[in-house]
Amino acid sequence: MRSENTPFTGGPLDGRVLPVLVGATGRPPKVYTVPVPHDDGTPPTVHVYRRVPGPPGRLGLPRGWRYAYDPEGDAGRGRLTWPWSKAG
Repeated sequence: MRSENTPFTGGPLDGRVLPVLVGATGRPPKVYTVPVPHDDGTPPTVHVYRRVPGPPGRLGLPRGWRYAYDPEGDAGRGRLTWPWSKAG
């Protein structure tokens, strides 16, 4: 699979550029989660990043993508909900 170097802004990965796998369309996933394990055996803390357009290029169009930290951290919020799906 192909990967793309993607910058991260905010949160614990602020300023880092990490390789992120891209899908068949050439886009990285909409939500990127980073689990941080604890030494005492409690469940890991999950940091959530959302894909946003990158900085504008020469023509004003966004160049690539970047991930912005989502402090609320709801990883499931970006999913589609269909009217015929069951709630829950």
